[in-house]
Amino acid sequence: MRQIRIKDIVIGGGAPFVLIAGPCVIEDETKTRETALFLKELTARLRIPFIFKASYDKANRTSLKGFRGPGIEDGLAVLESIRRDFDIAVLSDVHRFEEIERAVEVLDVVQIPAFLCRQTDFVMEVARASRVVNVKKGQFLSPWEVANIVEKVRAAGNENLLITERGTTFGYNNLVADFRSLPILRRMGYPVVFDATHSVQLPGASGTASGGQRSMVPYLARAAAAVGVDGIFMEVHPCPDEALCDGPNSVSLDSLEDLLLTLAEIDGLVKKKESKE
Repeated sequence: MRQIRIKDIVIGGGAPFVLIAGPCVIEDETKTRETALFLKELTARLRIPFIFKASYDKANRTSLKGFRGPGIEDGLAVLESIRRDFDIAVLSDVHRFEEIERAVEVLDVVQIPAFLCRQTDFVMEVARASRVVNVKKGQFLSPWEVANIVEKVRAAGNENLLITERGTTFGYNNLVADFRSLPILRRMGYPVVFDATHSVQLPGASGTASGGQRSMVPYLARAAAAVGVDGIFMEVHPCPDEALCDGPNSVSLDSLEDLLLTLAEIDGLVKKKESKE
């Protein structure tokens, strides 16, 4: 498997799992910076590689009234300050061609949202411009169909690719995590990330917003680590019940340490076994 370097982080190829975490969306600068600093200090203490994630604009909202974030200029300014002041890698998603050039000036990893993962021209343009691309696997795709996305990214001249599994549509307002997906995706030769919080999302279940089953996040995260994965993606918040976006499936900062310790222990056992095979 290809190893990818992001600042001082190595992901893939038997390296310890990387945590990609942060709030769903930038709600305000102070709260976002406080969350980033908390995560940096926690992961440094636990010796877990860390990439900070927050969206500057959530274009895919259930309702027109859904909170979208501060927008590209103000949002990227917040992420740029976090990257500079705390010396951590940052990730965010892009939704439009017009955003790409500005986003790559700031972001260490540019994320292609799940609903855009089959848009050929968009995928290839992001791949051409970005240092590292994280493609969210669409809820509507089988794992083996992701090979077509990999081909598009490679054809654009980029080999620095992460693939993120985030659950598959399973009837109305529900997703299911099929853990067979992880080894299938990893056999494509690139690091695979499991999104433990979006996989428990209930899309559109609240009528004007998505619901979620936050209590199931630890179970799915532990299962992914046991199957074998290169990164764990989680949306976290100081108070998920007050989050302006994806609160029902976000993890509280207070509960994060115990879960990360467990994941690190499982990951160590699995990677040790894989190294002997």
